[in-house]
Amino acid sequence: MTLESQQRQRLEFLCRVTEKEVKHLLDTDRRLFADLFTVDVAQQVETDPVLAERLDAFVSRFGRLQDNLGDKFLPQLLLSLAEKPGAAIDNLNLAERLGWIQSVEDWLLMRKLRNQMVHEYIEDLALLSSALQTGHAHVPQLVHAAQQMVMQAQKILVKP
Repeated sequence: MTLESQQRQRLEFLCRVTEKEVKHLLDTDRRLFADLFTVDVAQQVETDPVLAERLDAFVSRFGRLQDNLGDKFLPQLLLSLAEKPGAAIDNLNLAERLGWIQSVEDWLLMRKLRNQMVHEYIEDLALLSSALQTGHAHVPQLVHAAQQMVMQAQKILVKP
């Protein structure tokens, strides 16, 4: 199977972007979670601009990587394999069968967490703390999915 030039360029771009997003997410994750993120720490967000920026960076990078993987990279990767992308849930089920993501159920949980971290943390610090800790726990799984998709894309890209 030969990729069209436009498909090849898009896949190469998605690999580069994904690798950068992984690096930035891991860096922010390491800095934000150097210590346990508790409700007491969450209360400091209003008075500690560095902490607030780290929190915003983590939420943004977590969500952006997941969006990129699920909404852009996965459909492009399927197209590159001559698969027809379908509804998001169908794409995720196929990605799970192919070993690119560990669990559709976990992926949907991460999506829900992203929404909680983005929309609800202003009012409920306990929810924020819980969502952040759970998000932090899922970072390795998200990074693993990114690495699996990049590896698959690279296999496709090296073919003539």
